[in-house]
Amino acid sequence: MGRLLLVLLLIVFAGKSSAGTVDYVNGSLIIGKHIEIYEDKADTLTLPEIRRVQGFQKSTDEVPNIGLSQSTFWIRFSIRNKSASDMLYLELAHPSIHSCELYEISGDNVRTETYDVTDPFSKRRIKHQNLVFRLALGPDQERSYYLKVKGSNQVILPLLVRDREVFFETAQLGETINGIFCGIIVVMVLYNIFIYFSTRDRSYLFYVLYVLSIGLAQTTLSGYAFKYLWPNAPNFNAVAAIYFSGVAGVSVMYFLKNFLQLKENWPRATIVAPIVVVLYSISTVLNMTGNELLSFRVVDFTGAFGALCCLVISIKLSLANYRPAKLFLLGWSIFLLGLFLLILRNVNVLPYNVYTTYTMQFGSIIEVVLLSIALADKINIFKREREESQAQALRISMENEKIIMEQNVFLEKSVNERTAELRFANEDLNLALTRLKDAQTQLIDSEKMASLGQLTAGIAHEINNPINFVSSNIKPLRRDIDDILEILDSYENIQKVGSIEDLQIKMSEIEQLKEELDLDYIKTELDTLLKGMEDGASRTVEIVKGLKIFSRIDELDLNIVNINEGIESTLIILNYQMGNSIQLVKNLGNLPSIECYAGKLNQVFMNILTNSIYALLKDKQEGKTPTIWVKTWLSDPENISISMRDNGPGMTSEVKAKIFEPFFTTKQVGDGTGLGLSIVFKIIEAHSGTIQVNTEIGQGTEFLITLPVKRKVRPIPDFQ
Repeated sequence: MGRLLLVLLLIVFAGKSSAGTVDYVNGSLIIGKHIEIYEDKADTLTLPEIRRVQGFQKSTDEVPNIGLSQSTFWIRFSIRNKSASDMLYLELAHPSIHSCELYEISGDNVRTETYDVTDPFSKRRIKHQNLVFRLALGPDQERSYYLKVKGSNQVILPLLVRDREVFFETAQLGETINGIFCGIIVVMVLYNIFIYFSTRDRSYLFYVLYVLSIGLAQTTLSGYAFKYLWPNAPNFNAVAAIYFSGVAGVSVMYFLKNFLQLKENWPRATIVAPIVVVLYSISTVLNMTGNELLSFRVVDFTGAFGALCCLVISIKLSLANYRPAKLFLLGWSIFLLGLFLLILRNVNVLPYNVYTTYTMQFGSIIEVVLLSIALADKINIFKREREESQAQALRISMENEKIIMEQNVFLEKSVNERTAELRFANEDLNLALTRLKDAQTQLIDSEKMASLGQLTAGIAHEINNPINFVSSNIKPLRRDIDDILEILDSYENIQKVGSIEDLQIKMSEIEQLKEELDLDYIKTELDTLLKGMEDGASRTVEIVKGLKIFSRIDELDLNIVNINEGIESTLIILNYQMGNSIQLVKNLGNLPSIECYAGKLNQVFMNILTNSIYALLKDKQEGKTPTIWVKTWLSDPENISISMRDNGPGMTSEVKAKIFEPFFTTKQVGDGTGLGLSIVFKIIEAHSGTIQVNTEIGQGTEFLITLPVKRKVRPIPDFQ
């Protein structure tokens, strides 16, 4: 029922057609000037409705170029077959158009043939890269046609009518040309990718990507990619040209950047490549979101922008006499020339024929060949530069060898002279070092002798008092002993007396002698003298004991000792220096014995106290009693502390910072060597102890020593 209604409508409105009639005689006939076009923006009109429309526009171009559009266009025309062929072919030679319908009107009959964008290639009745329709038009027959074209991007209508023979000849020519094009592309890709893996030059990688993508873009635009590469992917084929054009545009920009070394030759131009990447990315996103028309506009703009940038960059560097830029400019110019000729053909400035149809392929082939030659030339340039560099390096090496030989003689002489100078200098240094060691030894010996002198003087002074006390008691003791012996002798004479009367007389004489000699006093005096001599002897024993303790100064063995005994022995030695001028305040706590080098610690006490005595005697102040405080205590279970403080003049911060430096002294020349406190510091350090100095000008100085109870000592360095 519906088909019958359609036929009736066609019969009613058949007379409304006013399309021009084109006579086909032979060859390839372009019918663009014989067609009428109507734009159906809403894509709602049917064939009966379009036949009633009066708004068809007569085409004045052989190849109508409508431009970017997503509208539906109706084309009407009539063909009269003036040839002997009984079969004609209508070819829409623009593979970017994927959807169209042809209505053939013959009297009351309407024949429809449809191509849809979603159809795989296998559904095409004629296996051709373009959309082709068979026209069952016998000799001298005339029929009217309506062609409905659905636009999605660039709408160009190259409509050609051919007979069977011409159609197949043209198809064979197209297959041959595109086969040659694809073959050259494949050869260039394989050849240059092999060179890339050999050289690892990134220019080859970008070149391969560019050639591969431009080849795929060209074959997609010509329809051969859909025919041979992805015949079952019509949806991908509809957008493949955009994607491959984007990859080609990006890869050629990065090829340009690496090949022409823009970072070195024109750094500001390196910004172009990222811009092109961003623009092509935008076009891809637009296409994926359904904005096909806007996506094509962005692609066209980006392509024009990138092409212009490549041209400007290559011209600038060519003018700078950069050889790779000249070769790139030549290849790029030929490519742009082919593109320009294609554009002129599409806008009907140039005729539509086999030459103008394949200008893009010809330009691309010449370009990729020239760019490959440019890459090879770049390698040759690098090779020549390397050879020149090697030759230059060889010349420089020979010159250097000559210079080295000349310099060797001079250097040998100079080395001998310097060696002799160094030998003499070394001898002088050794002599100076020997003298320095001798001087140090003498200073240390002097320090030892000073200590020995202090020891000797102190012992002499301390022993002198008890010895004097003993020696002064000897004379009265001898006198008393003589008196007692006299009394004893009188008693011995009693044995010689014969009578009692004589005995009584003798006893009277003895009693009288006792009274004369005062025997009771003698007894008392003897006891006093013996006690005095005993005290003197005891004092001498104590002094000798202290001397024995102090005299361990050169012992190198560890001993368990009481630090208080060492301090006491040191104070005994120094007692004569203090005399009555300096008050001594002792507060020696109950300390555990510690393992240490006892003699070395006695030397520490001696050196510190000697400095205090020197400072107090040198800086006497009226109304101020020179005093030395010595205190010991157990600071914690593992450490003991010793404080030696005086109320002398004190020290400045500058002097305090240097007092432990060897040979630093504030004493007059001849009064000190500057080694005393340096030795003190090293001894305390060897015992793993600490020594702290607290001082203030006018208030005195305190040396606070902390020593471990348990063994932590290290070997004493040889500074004695």
